Amino acid sequence: MLEEIRTTEQDDLVINVGPQHPSTHGVLHLVITLNGETIKKVEPHLGYVHRSIEKMCESLTYRQFILTTSRMDYLSAHINNHCCVLCVEKGLQLDVPPRAQVIRILMDELTRIASHVLWWGAFAMDLGAITPFFHAFREREVINDIMEETCGTRLTMNYMMPGGVMYDLHPNFQKRVHEFIKLFKSKLPEYHELVTNNVIFQERTKGVGMLSYEDAISYGCSGPAARGSGVSSDIRKLYPYEIYNQLQFEECLEYGCDSFARYQVRMNEMMQSLSIVEQLIDNIPEGDIQAKTKAVIKLPKGEFYSRVESARGEFGVYIVSEGGTTPYRIKFRSPGFSNLSALDQMARGQKIGDLVAMMGSLDLVIPDIDR
Repeated sequence: MLEEIRTTEQDDLVINVGPQHPSTHGVLHLVITLNGETIKKVEPHLGYVHRSIEKMCESLTYRQFILTTSRMDYLSAHINNHCCVLCVEKGLQLDVPPRAQVIRILMDELTRIASHVLWWGAFAMDLGAITPFFHAFREREVINDIMEETCGTRLTMNYMMPGGVMYDLHPNFQKRVHEFIKLFKSKLPEYHELVTNNVIFQERTKGVGMLSYEDAISYGCSGPAARGSGVSSDIRKLYPYEIYNQLQFEECLEYGCDSFARYQVRMNEMMQSLSIVEQLIDNIPEGDIQAKTKAVIKLPKGEFYSRVESARGEFGVYIVSEGGTTPYRIKFRSPGFSNLSALDQMARGQKIGDLVAMMGSLDLVIPDIDR
């Protein structure tokens, strides 16, 4: 009887993964088709945290809509807000004071480090290592304290505004950032000892979740997901904004095309971000933190687009203005959506036990995908 029903289709098993909230990654539902333990297809089902943010923005002013992007990729809140204000400033043809530009980049790069550190701990925990998660929160907490002192909050800061930043830096900012730089440099060897050089971790990630150079481009991947496949995609290098073209840093590229290559990109990016912070922390210009703007902002009629490099890749804001106080249409280009679309390509032919490693290597934040 068993021999009679063992056809290819009948041997397939369709299972649901999610939509529970797995650790810090968000509410994601995957419909997975398996043949034994081999993955044949992965179909993401989205919408569990969809809040219609783009539609909400049409009833918000050009100052108000910025805060909604903090709630999308909440681990890149500063960077998302930065992209929004750049788009508004492009429409207003507004010159931002040098001091504000430097402060923005400092906040962006500290945010990138905090995001990558949290990802490092969560990725290791996905693969069964609990200890790194606590190490990650130890360093991230230092950055959060620095943010809280200047911005008043720790996660969704709402610090960027059209023309500059909301408040000037706290008097302790430079001192505490210097302390963090020293601390983080001393802790990175621990990260590599615990995870990077761990034989079990390497076995779980090398050759797992292969994404070729051509496929990364085809699926529109960006950030470490693309750079792990050798695709040059760093917006800070390709389309420099603020004063990134005046800074010395490298675009981190790896060519392994697997989960370990994507891991290496993020580990190297943390050092590059730390280098940017070091270059700027003692060279913050004096002067204003805000350009003068009208209390009620009206963008001229037209279409405006800006892009930045968030912790997960290219984040873009597209505004269509009819000349009023609120946008006619806003569209967000979030990196997670395109990166997730490549999961099926990465997973086909791999084992179900390796799926969590592939997902972890993409560093998914689900509200960034659902919006």
